[in-house]
Amino acid sequence: MTGDLRAPGGFRDDLLFRDDLLFRGLALLWVITGGLVAAVTGPLGLEHGSWSAAFQVLVGGVLQAGLGIAQHALSPRGPSARTLVAEVLTWNLGCLAVIAGTLLTAPLIVDGGGLLLVAALALMIRTVGRGGNGPVWALWTYRAVLVVTLVSIPIGLLLAHLRAT
Repeated sequence: MTGDLRAPGGFRDDLLFRDDLLFRGLALLWVITGGLVAAVTGPLGLEHGSWSAAFQVLVGGVLQAGLGIAQHALSPRGPSARTLVAEVLTWNLGCLAVIAGTLLTAPLIVDGGGLLLVAALALMIRTVGRGGNGPVWALWTYRAVLVVTLVSIPIGLLLAHLRAT
């Protein structure tokens, strides 16, 4: 599991070898669980339910899918299998840690989740690199989303610490 997931010189568009499918599948699970959390938040009186549902849908789902699809389309060679697994694990474990730390009012767990999310973003930045394929506007949009996400992580970590005090 260390080779490139794309054929030399082009995209592997057959369904079994699309390196964005793992991102898409996990993103769908996040969106579904976020919807379920949103549905039970009111009736069960979950204190952080609304926040958790939004985080699951937006960060776990929409952002993960968008970044995975963009990486697939823009990277010159695609990630190695090892890099892909590292990206997916760090992103999803980071999301789980942020949610768990918030629900447990444990800001150090939130910090660990934030660091995992930063690691995933660093891997995605490296995978696409400077020589990305695709239109210039798409590359700059991808980079802008990465930067906005990187800037928002410390803000969220600070808020987690302020809520815990």
